[in-house]
Amino acid sequence: MIKTVIKLKNNMVMVFDKKGEQIPEYQGSYEKLKKEILHHAPLDALFAHGFSEAGEPIRVLREKW
Repeated sequence: MIKTVIKLKNNMVMVFDKKGEQIPEYQGSYEKLKKEILHHAPLDALFAHGFSEAGEPIRVLREKW
């Protein structure tokens, strides 16, 4: 199950489950995966645009992702 979704500056997407394990089928180009991820991600999933200088995901609203 999707827990964390991070869009990187190069428009690639990283997706993790609740154990912090990557979910390869949801990783890749933002343009190709956006609709599928939004469809399958639960409402409590964390969406982010990259990382802060401290290494923490920069949270954004699902609608802004």
